[in-house]
Amino acid sequence: MTGAARNRARRAALLLAALATSCAAAPTSSADRTPPPNVVIFLVDDLGWQDLSAPFWRERTPWNERYHTPNVERLCREGTKFTAAYAHCVCTPTRVSLLTGMAAARHRVTHWTLRADTPTDPERGGLRRPVWNWNGLTDTDATANATLAATLPQRLAAAGYHTILAGKAHFGAAGTPGADPCQLGFDVNIAGWANGAPSSYLAQTAFLRAGDDPIWQVSGLERYHGQDLFLTDVLTTEALAAAGASVAAQQPFLLYLAHYAVHAPFDADERFAARYRDAGLPEREARYAALIEGADHSLGRVLDWLDARGLAEDTVVLFLSDNGGLSAHGRAGEPHTHNTPLRSGKGSAYEGGVRVPLAVRWPGRTPAGVELAVPVSVDDVFPTVCELAGADPRCPDGVAFTPALRGQPLAPHPVFWHHPHWWGATGPGIEPYSGVRDGRYKLLWFYAGGRAELYDVIADIGERHDLAAELPEVTTRLRALLRRQLADCGATLPRGADGAVLPLP
Repeated sequence: MTGAARNRARRAALLLAALATSCAAAPTSSADRTPPPNVVIFLVDDLGWQDLSAPFWRERTPWNERYHTPNVERLCREGTKFTAAYAHCVCTPTRVSLLTGMAAARHRVTHWTLRADTPTDPERGGLRRPVWNWNGLTDTDATANATLAATLPQRLAAAGYHTILAGKAHFGAAGTPGADPCQLGFDVNIAGWANGAPSSYLAQTAFLRAGDDPIWQVSGLERYHGQDLFLTDVLTTEALAAAGASVAAQQPFLLYLAHYAVHAPFDADERFAARYRDAGLPEREARYAALIEGADHSLGRVLDWLDARGLAEDTVVLFLSDNGGLSAHGRAGEPHTHNTPLRSGKGSAYEGGVRVPLAVRWPGRTPAGVELAVPVSVDDVFPTVCELAGADPRCPDGVAFTPALRGQPLAPHPVFWHHPHWWGATGPGIEPYSGVRDGRYKLLWFYAGGRAELYDVIADIGERHDLAAELPEVTTRLRALLRRQLADCGATLPRGADGAVLPLP
């Protein structure tokens, strides 16, 4: 039996389980469920908050001037832009939260995954790793299933959708069922597997760089091997073909188009690289910028495809990234500066590691040209998409930002992070931490040494002025809020050198 067939066989049971899940939002009314829109989730890997010509701040920055992303600009003009959107600081936790509506502390996939039963986080600084879910999201994992009723594609499938994944999956480790997106609810899987990056973007080299471990090869695209094509474009072609089959069958679709771009390696997309070389950028930065423009070109192809088929007004398009922009290594120039005025980058607790672009368009439904500074989280995508699609939106942690997409006030809620790990790179804020943003204040708890930092991220977006000692009442309140959240989620915590679990913040 194929993965898709097994998935269909489980849907009835999963839907019944979903109805028993504790709810964070009530199901939508029948009036809200008709007609169901198509849904496109356009996810870019490692794209920084400012790696676009469309600014996601109150002013333009030199980074906005560097890049050329007219299609993101178009999406923002025609939809709603969230300027304080957050993800987790590395990829797999974000992807699992998006698929489940669960906080990382609850699903416990708190770091990136690769091989079954093999943790990927180092141990250093007198701390030992927590006992986290290093197999990732898998239908056989008791930890995940303890609170998981149904994934996003399963919820939408139960509402009549055809569900498509194209690109990077990275939900479960190789050797587990979760490595196959069809085991997690997708009807169609195009090139998604356990790898979190491509060995190569080049079809000419079969998407595999000489000498690389084949685990990093992009799978399922063998018919393109040897051709002069770039991975970003191939995935777009395949994704639109799959969506076209749904349209021909008169079935609404969920298209989760998750590009491997702009993750390293920085292969040159020669369709766009000359613009940045001519501007005098170092070769590595020119290639990085070309990867960004290639992703934007893909978005334009999707938007144009919807327009040409008269589907734009029947389709919700969400654009976002999975973590902050890479800056600790691999870039030209000084490390940890590629997201300024945000501090640090991917892997960090600071804003450069977790703040991401988010824009949503549904012509005729979502307000056009609107900017919202209310903090929202990748955890909130699950209930939002479910509400828009007329599916069951209930989930443990996510809070739908649907009101904002209907031109209504959006009530703020706390945003939480939990990354109790050392990452491979080092730098500011790149250490085991938990955190919460509530209103203008953001509290970070670093487990190495057990210290709190507090920032007013509205007045001090660069997190240069630690207010923990100056505002002890705010620090105490947010520590208590974070402690309650972690306890409610059953969060796993780092251990000391003696193996004893460290205390909550």
